[in-house]
Amino acid sequence: MSQIRLALVSALMVVSLAACSKGGAGGGGAALTKDDMDLGNPNAKVTVVEYASVGCPICAKWQKEVFPAFKTKYIDSNQVHYVFREMLVGGGAEVQVAASGFLLARCAGKDKYFNVTDAIFNDQQQAFEAPRDTLLDVAKSVGMTEDQFNKCITDEKAIQALNDRVDHHNKDDKVNSTPTFVINGKQMEPGYHSLDEIDAAIKAAGA
Repeated sequence: MSQIRLALVSALMVVSLAACSKGGAGGGGAALTKDDMDLGNPNAKVTVVEYASVGCPICAKWQKEVFPAFKTKYIDSNQVHYVFREMLVGGGAEVQVAASGFLLARCAGKDKYFNVTDAIFNDQQQAFEAPRDTLLDVAKSVGMTEDQFNKCITDEKAIQALNDRVDHHNKDDKVNSTPTFVINGKQMEPGYHSLDEIDAAIKAAGA
């Protein structure tokens, strides 16, 4: 059994998997936690929380098609505080890539976290077909060795922490599908949203 498979098996022991782009509206919280990964001005008037998975194809589509313009317009201009929250979705390759990908992103450190998630989103289909090789290439691109990669994706404490985060987002924030966007505490209908739709939600939030 490969190390990457071990990470998947451990993750599946505890987590209730969410569905990618399916499910009704839930809650969603804007209150920051120490485990959140974020970009932009923490004092901005608007906070956009995205619950997503690096193993979710619709999340990858949004990251490729909408996020670059969203980042330029809102994050880089300090108008929005963007918060990313980890979910595990689907089954098979989707959850395998998601669990091990998030472990890898955390191991890379906060300053490289989004470099890792961006790379996985960009190479998602390749990761589904060859998860270990693809994620190892991502690890090496941020300066990790193969030994560090192996230890990272089989770290039981880190796997439990990931399980706990996902469980919290699912049960306490009541988010059960990805991507889900919450803007100043108000949840949008889960699923893909164009920049125009995000613009309208941000405007309604008072930006």
